[in-house]
Amino acid sequence: MLQPRGILRSLFEAAIAAANPAQCVPPNLPQPPRGRTIVIGAGKAAASMARAVEQHWKGDLSGLVVTRYGHAVPASRIRVREAAHPVPDMAGLEAAREIISLVADLGPDDLVLCLISGGGSALLALPIEGLTLTDKQEVNKALLRSGATIGEINCVRRHLSAIKGGRLAAACHPAKIVTLLISDVPGDDPINIASGPTVPDPTTCEDALEILERYGIKPAPAVLEVLTSGRGETIKSGDERLAQADVRMIVTPQMALEAAARVAAKHGLAAHILGDAIEGEARDLGKVMAGIALQVARRGQPFTPPCVLLSGGETTVTVRRQGRGGRNVEFLLSLATTLDGHPGVHALAGDTDGVDGLEEIAGAYLAPDSIARAWTKGIGVKRSLAENDGHGFFEALGDGIVTGPTLTNVNDFRAILITEEAAINAE
Repeated sequence: MLQPRGILRSLFEAAIAAANPAQCVPPNLPQPPRGRTIVIGAGKAAASMARAVEQHWKGDLSGLVVTRYGHAVPASRIRVREAAHPVPDMAGLEAAREIISLVADLGPDDLVLCLISGGGSALLALPIEGLTLTDKQEVNKALLRSGATIGEINCVRRHLSAIKGGRLAAACHPAKIVTLLISDVPGDDPINIASGPTVPDPTTCEDALEILERYGIKPAPAVLEVLTSGRGETIKSGDERLAQADVRMIVTPQMALEAAARVAAKHGLAAHILGDAIEGEARDLGKVMAGIALQVARRGQPFTPPCVLLSGGETTVTVRRQGRGGRNVEFLLSLATTLDGHPGVHALAGDTDGVDGLEEIAGAYLAPDSIARAWTKGIGVKRSLAENDGHGFFEALGDGIVTGPTLTNVNDFRAILITEEAAINAE
């Protein structure tokens, strides 16, 4: 019988497996067209999605997708490029330019198959005329450190881009475009998955300006000119160039959580999904989830142990000190401070793409004795939280979770296991 750490790891692996492109891409492929088929795409799962297309497509095809460094897989007919994430680089800019050129001369009998997953915003880095890559990099860095939500970040990105906010679909006109989406955003809104390159955008340049002001971000004068002049306005609903756009959501965070719940049941655990779209500061969520876990452990409310509490979404970390950030490990540190070593409560939090923040670490495992073991190494949990140094804390304990590139992305996964031991200690 698996111990708590093994059980939690099996739930995490089930969530990742549910979003495997080899499983979710083939059933959603369109029929081949009379003309050409061009495959384009961007995201952490783009290369594995492209491989799934190649393995199941009946007919000729060619194209180009861009993925994060280290996330490429071999493909024979679709070229795969790698670029930087979460801060864009020149490789992403060059790939975006080439993608635009690939769809520039298509006709109504042609098909564009667009493969989009989380991470595509940074990987499709094509600044609007008048901006440089440096301009976009600086805004992006400031937003990532500000505590802005992913929706707010993507709103600004769309209005500084020549490819996002429906512009890629417009460039494909008059060809038909079918977009396969793997959602990594709270609410599964297509406009926020890779900043919506193939869907109309309801937000405005004014919205983007308000977000920058809200978080005290002062961008370069060129950025302000694009937004204040309205030159950065995106493609809106009703634009005839998007009339042939077909968007298909093929996997979501909720599907991944449900897969984890099924595995929990096999371990004899009742699984309760508390939400698939939870946002906010990671440390605030940690306190809330700890309160719920303690109520379950001490009172048997609203659930009876043994059970597991599952949640997903995308929290944020406002980096105030010199730590490395990472929203999943920040969540676990905050959870730990409130649980204070309560017996029988274990947790795992990780990003399903295998990267928590800027680290090649998916997340970490928290045990009832984590705080005590850290003290023996001279590490205090509250100080680590104050320093935004969750990765340092869990690495020192050997409790970091390393998956390597998972080649998919359905955002954060959090599981809190409350065992019968927790209930016994509460009596």
